Amino acid sequence: MNFRSIFASRPMRWIGAACAALALVAPASAQSSGSDRPITIVVGFAPGAGTDTLARALAEQLQRRLKQPVIVENKPGAGGTMAVNLVAKSPADGHTLLFAPNTLVIAPHVQPGAASDVNVLNDLVPVVQVTRSTLIIVTTPSQGVKDVQELTKLARSKPGLPFGSAGNGSPQHIVGMLYARAAGVDLIHVPYRGTSPALVDLMGGQLPLAISSLGAALPHIQSGRLVPVAVPEPNRTPLLPDVPTLTEQGIKGVEVTGWFGLFAPRGTPAAQVERINKEINAILEMPDIQEKFKAQGEVPVGGSTQTFAQLMRDEYTRFGRIVKEFGITAE
Repeated sequence: MNFRSIFASRPMRWIGAACAALALVAPASAQSSGSDRPITIVVGFAPGAGTDTLARALAEQLQRRLKQPVIVENKPGAGGTMAVNLVAKSPADGHTLLFAPNTLVIAPHVQPGAASDVNVLNDLVPVVQVTRSTLIIVTTPSQGVKDVQELTKLARSKPGLPFGSAGNGSPQHIVGMLYARAAGVDLIHVPYRGTSPALVDLMGGQLPLAISSLGAALPHIQSGRLVPVAVPEPNRTPLLPDVPTLTEQGIKGVEVTGWFGLFAPRGTPAAQVERINKEINAILEMPDIQEKFKAQGEVPVGGSTQTFAQLMRDEYTRFGRIVKEFGITAE
């Protein structure tokens, strides 16, 4: 298997686009915390992006439950490291949180030391895993591919078959690499600045294949413009229960799941961390929140801080190994 990479546009840094900050605020008095100081949730994406939408839905409910202002502050830039740096270097008093995807544990391996002197394992405290983000392999009806067997046959008949992803070092990129190796096919990686541009080119006929977040692809799957081939997860997603996993279709060792989580600066009191964890778990049980998240292709998770911390450590190690094996860089 030979795996190559070319650029369709500037590669996606692990989080980011530039825009001014917006805030979600409402006057309230803090009863449970003993303070009327706002809690700030920092997001490394611009307003209106999927990450921002999820963060604001959480912030709205958290504010109601705590009776304390909760602000969403957008800090895109420097490949997303501005948001990480800001939170990691903020006072550890429970008033500053980071909402971030699992690219947080991939980026340090793809661009080590770039624009950041923060160690994500040591300088951030995992508070709670908020969602699980399904990835999906998609193509178009014109390709005549409906499952992995047909995709592999197509790739073998056309060495160098290109596939689009959200950028170099993205979870989508990693899925494509692992699939190519497991299936023994030659694919060319075409990185984009985010998933949406890749899907535009896919539906426009410039690409035969893409690895996407389910949230971005779902409307086009439902409209019939995209064909779902497989999900690279241990189990089928409840959002598309008829789409089999790669493992079910004979491709083993390709299991990559995205996620979003909340983090606090190192040294944040355990009581503050547990308080936020408890409230977020309660919020994730709300039917309206579950529906909002599922509409974005996200499955609410929750759980303990300890479980999330272990997931973060495990994935940091695993993705570090994969990045090294394939020689992935940001450029």
